[in-house]
Parts: sequence; structure tokens; C-alpha cells
Amino acid sequence: MTKRKLHWVNTPVLIEAISRYQKGRLSRSMKLWIEQVLEINNSK
Repeated sequence: MTKRKLHWVNTPVLIEAISRYQKGRLSRSMKLWIEQVLEINNSK
């Protein structure tokens, strides 16, 4: 099992990032970050 590091994330920032992710309006690095934080497996 991989050891996971806990991160503190500002809730309004996370909500805005999720909203932009759903609309496809995130930069590649932010998209990868939100997928990692939410453990989204996006295998396109």
C-alpha cells in the first residue's frame, strides 16, 4: 500500500477548481492536480 501525504486545501479554491474541471477550463497542471486530489482515474 502506498503511503499518502495529507494536504490542506482551501474549500472555496477546491470548489472553483472542480467547477472549472467540469467545464474543461483548467490548465493541464491544475487538471492533473484536481484528478490527483480527488483520485479521479481519467484514462483518455
